[in-house]
Amino acid sequence: MKKLYTTALLLSVFLGFSQIPAGYYNSATGTGYTLKTQLYNIIKGHTDRTYNGLWTTYGTSDRDHYYENDNTILDIYSEKPAGPDAYSYTYQTDQCGNYTAEGACYNREHTVPQSVFGSQTPMYSDAHHIPPTDGYVNNRRDNWPHGVVGTATWTSTNGSKLGSASNSGYAAGYTGTVFEPIDEFKGDIARMYFYFATRYENTVSGYTYAMFNGTSNQVFTTTFLRILYTWHTQDPVSQREIDRNNAIYARQNNRNPYIDHPEYVQIIWGPTLAKDSFEAIANVSVYPNPSTNHTINIYSEKELDEIQLINISGQIVQQIKKPAHNQEVYTLNELPQGFYLLRLSSENQSTTKKIIIN
Repeated sequence: MKKLYTTALLLSVFLGFSQIPAGYYNSATGTGYTLKTQLYNIIKGHTDRTYNGLWTTYGTSDRDHYYENDNTILDIYSEKPAGPDAYSYTYQTDQCGNYTAEGACYNREHTVPQSVFGSQTPMYSDAHHIPPTDGYVNNRRDNWPHGVVGTATWTSTNGSKLGSASNSGYAAGYTGTVFEPIDEFKGDIARMYFYFATRYENTVSGYTYAMFNGTSNQVFTTTFLRILYTWHTQDPVSQREIDRNNAIYARQNNRNPYIDHPEYVQIIWGPTLAKDSFEAIANVSVYPNPSTNHTINIYSEKELDEIQLINISGQIVQQIKKPAHNQEVYTLNELPQGFYLLRLSSENQSTTKKIIIN
């Protein structure tokens, strides 16, 4: 079943869609790491519903109303967006449990392993970074960081992989073992990490983990920051994440700001990545904008691999792979009137432009 894509800009324009409490982010006025600290002060001190309380939270936060739409537990390591899942879990009755293979039971997975923070509360029971996942797959993931797999040594039924890091492209710089979720949930995972880095800004510099650099500002090593930023950009916020954020807010009284305001990721960490010559494709322009003749031109010094046109509902209305061009200019014709986001990709880089067709 197709996922509806919602982009950072769309969400920043249509805030009412995500049910953000009035005034919740009024004090989030800064840029860079100042903004991250402001967000920390907004979301800290949440209600700890305890580790066992996660089972209760999952009753409203992690049901499948998006793919099979059968009210089972939505497990990101078994969900097959384009077809039937190999197995599914009934809320409460299929909690772990013993397991020897996939499909036996679901448990509570710490995106940042609990060994990293010594199983201390409240991070030990914070639902924003602890989704329900298949017990066996969670065990295979173990404490390995999330990253891009080059050669897989094990693959789950939905294509999540464990193996040696690719150490190439946007994932260059790390050679250890990593666990890679499928594309459908990479952004979800990235925003869980960004939440953790912000909510636990006061303690994270003391944690030892392959993904962390020992600071309370950048938090992540540059390699893993590139990976998370790429996943966040390529897999925008979905309705499932919005609903999960609202459900967890109802339980523990704080929110994941990077679901409510995806643009905060760029505002906080973008300057760091720009220094790494990664953030976006350089030397791109779109004209005329606004367009009055239902045509736009895209100038790019780098050859584009893909062009996506995304409408106001977050749906991809045009997807052009290996688009044709004339002297570095790409042309889109007969575009319907409206507001769109234009996502341009080249190699391991991407950029997004807002366009208006009058």
